[in-house]
Amino acid sequence: MTKGKLSIIVPSRNERFLQKTVTDLLQKATGEVEVIAVLDGYWPNPPLVEDKRLVQIHRGTAQGMRSAINAGVAASSGQWVMKCDAHCMFAEGYDRTLVEHADQDWLVVPRRKRLEPESWTIKDVGKPDVDYEFLSYPWWKPAEIGIHGTIWTDRALERKGPQYDIDEDMSFQGSCWMMSKRYFERVGPMQEHGYGTFIGEPQELGLKVWLSGGKQVRNKLTWYAHLHKGSTYGRGYSLDKKELVRGNLYSVSYWVTDQWEKRVRDFEWLVEHFWPVPSWPENWREEMAARKHELTRYLV
Repeated sequence: MTKGKLSIIVPSRNERFLQKTVTDLLQKATGEVEVIAVLDGYWPNPPLVEDKRLVQIHRGTAQGMRSAINAGVAASSGQWVMKCDAHCMFAEGYDRTLVEHADQDWLVVPRRKRLEPESWTIKDVGKPDVDYEFLSYPWWKPAEIGIHGTIWTDRALERKGPQYDIDEDMSFQGSCWMMSKRYFERVGPMQEHGYGTFIGEPQELGLKVWLSGGKQVRNKLTWYAHLHKGSTYGRGYSLDKKELVRGNLYSVSYWVTDQWEKRVRDFEWLVEHFWPVPSWPENWREEMAARKHELTRYLV
């Protein structure tokens, strides 16, 4: 028995594979879905193929990924909302598998594969699927200060078998996630202050879920394949280097110093819950305490 309708938000700016993504989402769904394509400052050429389950939101001026997610959720009619990038392929019945194995206070991420976009097939790169990610120690790479979602291969190797088909995960990439609309509205909307228009989506949303008493899980019973665009295909949403640095510094400062007023758990709880965590030193509590005063300058 279905647990409700799934609304899928697809933020898009100058996306070459948007139509393929929309078609895949509609064809592979086995339950009730709607796809909400947020066209951020452009019209696809050729236009998207009409479908009664497709909603198009056109914004004459590009406003960014975060506000596009908020706009899509606001326009949604489902009990559940999913966000995905505009260059993703999905497993058959992904919608039912995600919704029917989710609780109201969970953020759920499917197993991630790698996409070969021209043939619209799974790309074999000789690496395992992505099942787990950790939040890196903020000063792990001094030139890239931030709590970055990083593939956690050792955890994936340790946690195999059906008992781990639905399993707790510390972080995720941001290219696909699902949760109840009610819970998104409780912890949202996506914030632009401090972060800017694009970066830090999984850090903000994942930490809000964990620290509000919810749970982020990886559902290995289904999958999506994501294109890492790189130099070959370019980026629809461009990344401004200064905004990237500022946003990462703000994110570290905000979460490490426990600024979110709706939290029922502190940031340290999450590290302890998944301990040991790669990149985090044994004396991380002492190091964090000594560095916290450095971070207040970024909370502007």
